Amino acid sequence: MKFPSKERLAELRNEYPVGCRVKLISMDDFQAPPIGTLGTVQGVDDAGNLLVRWDNGSGLNVVLGVDEVQKIGG
Repeated sequence: MKFPSKERLAELRNEYPVGCRVKLISMDDFQAPPIGTLGTVQGVDDAGNLLVRWDNGSGLNVVLGVDEVQKIGG
């Protein structure tokens, strides 16, 4: 697994700050929340994944570049 640079992590953390809201567009996981589920970003880990608390109670992370979310609001 290739980790993103410190600069890329900073960009992602700026683009998806803690507390921002996202909508699930697609996720390559059989346990994925339903498409269209909303969630709140809890952070970006060192691998560049979005840590999301989904409104349906799921805590499945978003793998950017594989899964797709849309930032809503702000």
